[in-house]
Amino acid sequence: MIGMKRISADAYQALRDALPSITWHKRAFESFLRDALRSRPELLAGLDFNGATKRETADALISRLGANEGTYQQTTIDLMLDVAAMTRFPDVEKIKEPDHRELRLQEAHDAVGRLRTLTARYRQEAESRERSAAAREAEAARHAGIKQFSDELRVLRDRYVALHGSSDPHQRGKALEVLLTDLFLLFDMEPRLSYNLAYEQIDGSLSFDTDDYIVEARWRQEPTGREHLDVFKTKVERKGRNALGIFVSVNAFSSDALAQYGSSSPFVVFTGEDLFMVLDGRIGLDDLLRAKKRHVNETGDCCLPARNLLVSSD
Repeated sequence: MIGMKRISADAYQALRDALPSITWHKRAFESFLRDALRSRPELLAGLDFNGATKRETADALISRLGANEGTYQQTTIDLMLDVAAMTRFPDVEKIKEPDHRELRLQEAHDAVGRLRTLTARYRQEAESRERSAAAREAEAARHAGIKQFSDELRVLRDRYVALHGSSDPHQRGKALEVLLTDLFLLFDMEPRLSYNLAYEQIDGSLSFDTDDYIVEARWRQEPTGREHLDVFKTKVERKGRNALGIFVSVNAFSSDALAQYGSSSPFVVFTGEDLFMVLDGRIGLDDLLRAKKRHVNETGDCCLPARNLLVSSD
């Protein structure tokens, strides 16, 4: 058997001794073996589970396994490990006479204990294989998740690019709101679509990192001016001390608007460039929003372009 280390004679003998001791009745013995070897039914063909003793049947089975180790090595090791893992013997526990029951239970524990000692390295190897297989599966799942995320982000980017060709500003604005909601969903930001309150309309809201944001989105030919940010500021401040705002303006903001909210701003702003960098996978929306929030908390400035973060990380 090239590349395979033979199972020791002691391990075979320990299995031969353990098998008859783990059950008391022949029917339970047969049931255990048929279940343990269900993937190799040919090993049980012709074995006498009625006339022969359990030990005689176990001897015949172990002889088959040992004579064909090249074929059945892993099956044998699996059977050994199944038996070695036993800590209770329900069928033996059914013996009515207490002294007899305790004697047979002790025999079972002793036999299984010897097998457990002799197969310790097989258990370690099996656990190592299981850990490796689990790690491979986890890595494969991670890569699949990353690919799915990238695919969904690419679809959103293509939708955003296609919107630049729209000739209907109103329809384009509505489509932008839906696209932003889908983007927030992709980043687990618990978005809510636009809703109306008394005397005002909210484009949307979201929750992220225990913070609640209200969202305004605009896509007009000209940059968003100060008067629009003034109105948005009032909306944010009406929501309570802990409310924050996100104002998305695809065509950026006027210089006087950014100057006015260069300090003490209750919101952060996103431009079309910021949005495209997120959709293009250059920076995560979660990372960008955290950075913008930290920036406004530290400086009061509503504007932190995504390109600044990319330059600083290069």
